[in-house]
Parts: sequence; C-alpha cells; structure tokens
Amino acid sequence: MPGPFRRILLKLSGEALMGSGSFGIDPETTARLAAEVKRAREAGFELCLVVGGGNIFRGLAAAAKGFDRATADYMGMLATVMNALALQNALEKQGVDTRVQSAIPMASVSEPYIRRRAVRHMEKGRIVIFAAGTGNPFFTTDTAAALRAAEMGCDALFKGTSVDGVYDSDPKTNPAARRYPRIGFDRVLNDNLKVMDAAAVALCRDNDIPIVVFNIREEGNLARVLVGEGTATIVGPLQGTDNG
Repeated sequence: MPGPFRRILLKLSGEALMGSGSFGIDPETTARLAAEVKRAREAGFELCLVVGGGNIFRGLAAAAKGFDRATADYMGMLATVMNALALQNALEKQGVDTRVQSAIPMASVSEPYIRRRAVRHMEKGRIVIFAAGTGNPFFTTDTAAALRAAEMGCDALFKGTSVDGVYDSDPKTNPAARRYPRIGFDRVLNDNLKVMDAAAVALCRDNDIPIVVFNIREEGNLARVLVGEGTATIVGPLQGTDNG
C-alpha cells in the first residue's frame, strides 16, 4: 500500500536513459525504467514524470561553446520531447496507459500542457510525462519538475540519480563522504549541495514539497523507496537539527 506519499513526480535525467553508453537512448535501459514506473503505479501510486535531455543535447554546455543561450535551451527542450516519447513507448509496450504533454505545442506527437487535463489523466491511473521543460529558456528541467510537482499537487518530488542520496562531498571521489538521511531545504541552498538547482529547491521549499533523492539505477529501488524502504535522502522542512 502507498506510504506517506501517494502522488509523486519522478524526475529523471536524460543520462538515465543512456545505459552504459555515452550518448542517446538505450532501449533496454529505457524498458527497465518503464518497468520501475509500472511497478510503482501497480502499488497504488499516482505518477507523473519529467525527463531531462542531457543524453542528446545540453543547452547550457552548448551556450558555453558559443550558441545563443535561448536557442540552445530551446534545442535542449526538444531533446526532452524525444526522451519523453521513448519513455512513453516503453511504458505502453508494458501495457501502461501514458500521455506526453509538451510545454512547446507539438500536436502531431503530444498533447499541449494543460494542468487540468494532466490531473485528470493521473486520476484515471495514466502516467503523464511532461516534456519541453517549462517551455521557457533559462530554466532547467529541475525547475520544470518542481513547478509541475506544485501544479499537480504532488506529495513529493522523487529525483532518480546515480547515487543513493545527498552527501556532504562527492561519494565517487571521497570514500569517507557522509550521506544525510534527512536534510533541510535551507542547508542544501546555503551549502550549495547541488541536489537540484537553487530555483527548484526554493520552489519545493515554498510549496512544502519534499525532495527524495535515490539511486534509480538500482533495480527495484523506486518501489522500495516509495514504501519507506531502500536508501535515500529526504530534503524537506526539519524540526531541530538540519541534517537529520
């Protein structure tokens, strides 16, 4: 049965779809992620997703190399639509009703983003994948995830990463890095812990939406973390200490 979080937004990086590759979309990895989402839905959770586009195109990186920033960001948004369609295809192959809603209207391949329609889809048990970020340049898909989580009335934002939580330093380079079981929004912002970008963290803080950081690459982990098992860090309002 669902735990304290019933309606969640799952944020995936574009890199999560690459598998062991260095670019693009790996069908096997995408199918595994779809299976994770399917299991969560079958456990009684209402889910919506935001996926990044970094496996195909990174607007910020392109801007650093001379692209106009707004143009680069729009190109990155288009990459997220490709990833959203790949996830939709993988989910529907597994029998899961799915809708893609794009903040940049693309009537031939997706619905336009309409909040009430998205809520209705979720109420009917469909998975909604939000594509094209916020539809505006200069905003990341992290911020889009926080915005959609607030608009959908989500109980939490789950961020699937390649690590099992938030650490005081990079666990990949520092074996002594310490993982926080819980940590406050303000601590994340003040210490610049790079959980999500600052605008996304502040938006979640202002709307009382906890951020759950977990390792999406570990098979079955989404379902475990959703019911309070597995390993994760919860970023949210704290009473008393700041690091839980």
